[in-house]
Amino acid sequence: MERVPILKIGDILLVSIQVDMSDQTAVQLQEDLAERIVATGCHGVIIDITALDIVDSFVGRMLSTIASISKVLDAETVVVGMRPAVAITLVELGLSLNGIRTALNVERGMELIAAARADEHAYPLDDDSDAETATP
Repeated sequence: MERVPILKIGDILLVSIQVDMSDQTAVQLQEDLAERIVATGCHGVIIDITALDIVDSFVGRMLSTIASISKVLDAETVVVGMRPAVAITLVELGLSLNGIRTALNVERGMELIAAARADEHAYPLDDDSDAETATP
């Protein structure tokens, strides 16, 4: 079984899918990526699909599942390198890729993740803030 490499670049994990995604490969990637997010504490995942000529409903669901797992583990997911034909196919299949942001290339994907982290730090979620500002 082929494994998809996961590289750490600063606070981001880069996944470059260069192989056809079988069920086993997809499940292994989901497990490997979840373990790496936890082990590294990274807050961003970039999935590069430049090498994929075809993205079917299976790959679309796999990308959505990875994004959901990453989100639960406090990591933003960005898919990069989508070809126009792939985008058209996803739309025709009715796959909206919920929870996944897209960018044209890795550099823009890194910028999206950095911007999302900056927004998060600018407006931190604090459940106790309402108690302090509430008037009696």
